[in-house]
Amino acid sequence: MSAAPLTPEDLWSRTLAVTGHALETGALQPITTEARTVVDGGATFQVRVLGRVALKERPRPAPSRAAPFNPFAPPEPALVLGDVAPAHVCLLNKFNVVEHHLLLVTRDFESQDALLTAGDFDALATCLEGLDGLAFYNAGEIAGASQRHKHLQLVPPLGPQVLRAPVEALLPALPGPGRVVAAGTLPFLHLLVGLGPWEAPAPGARMLAAYRLLREALGLGATSPYNLLVTRDWMLLVPRSRAEHLGVNVNALGFAGSLLVRTPEQFSAVAALGPLELLRQVAGLAP
Repeated sequence: MSAAPLTPEDLWSRTLAVTGHALETGALQPITTEARTVVDGGATFQVRVLGRVALKERPRPAPSRAAPFNPFAPPEPALVLGDVAPAHVCLLNKFNVVEHHLLLVTRDFESQDALLTAGDFDALATCLEGLDGLAFYNAGEIAGASQRHKHLQLVPPLGPQVLRAPVEALLPALPGPGRVVAAGTLPFLHLLVGLGPWEAPAPGARMLAAYRLLREALGLGATSPYNLLVTRDWMLLVPRSRAEHLGVNVNALGFAGSLLVRTPEQFSAVAALGPLELLRQVAGLAP
């Protein structure tokens, strides 16, 4: 089933309209959390603690001997914002923790550990044009992916203040396009590249070139797990070695400065260890 085409100009209005209707019908089921903060290394990390109701009521897939369930083929109609050229659909994250959490899903099945393509970045450029927030990608299960069907994700700015992500407080002055640097304040393997002015031509092509540059500089293989963070201004890539530490599963939002824990006890453990050390424990190792 094909949805109406989605343009940058109508992305936000469609987000609000579809969210309102999906909440009314129950198609959208936000996960209840308690928002807390931990200051570490000069950044204010957001740590959300799952509510007891969320722990008890979140539905679990029934066991099956059939092929793994794919929630994106087709996506739930009540959550769909529209089609995004060349080959994607944009929809709401059904079980969202962050408000207005969008998914950018390939219409035909592609694996979540497959390389990102020119088409992926062209579609992402359309969405970032409509919402100047934070995009991210979890490449494989070790990187925190919960579904095998390829999907990028986009959330509004996480803050604090005007930051798209809390980790921006720790990033150096942005390098120019094509120049890769590491932020000395981040104690884990990563690389950062600037994307140049958003108004410059072909943002999708520039993001693709930056992505390939980061992968090559880090020596990643075709199926190496990693997290990718993208804004209009910069791109950050973090190789992964483990999915979790202290029982806390970490995805790309963790490296953006936003973590999710299941219990107050896990929050206390993360606060005592420090979010940056938690991230170091699950990031990739230097070659």
